Amino acid sequence: MAWLCLVLAGLLEVAWAIGLKYTQGFTRPGPTAVVVALMAGSIWLLALAARTLPIGTAYAVWTGIGTVGAAALGILLFREPHDWPRLACIGLILLGIIGLRLAAGKAGAPGPTPG
Repeated sequence: MAWLCLVLAGLLEVAWAIGLKYTQGFTRPGPTAVVVALMAGSIWLLALAARTLPIGTAYAVWTGIGTVGAAALGILLFREPHDWPRLACIGLILLGIIGLRLAAGKAGAPGPTPG
């Protein structure tokens, strides 16, 4: 369940990152409200995932999903550069996400409980 929350958090991060383009520097109230709600949902799901997963793993995967997703959609939606060095680097980030998931094992290694 933690990994599902983490993937959903990452997808929401992609959505709010792309949404930033439509806020025009937070000057458009509608898109800004949507982006802020997506940000809150993303952080909340990350926090839920971090209850079980190590924070370093959760944060790295969360930002990695956001990075890969925002870069891919930037290429598709906004015609951002997509030369081979850029795509190779995005691929390395994706490999890092997969590697962290594999290293975490089936359910993820729980970290110490703060308290």
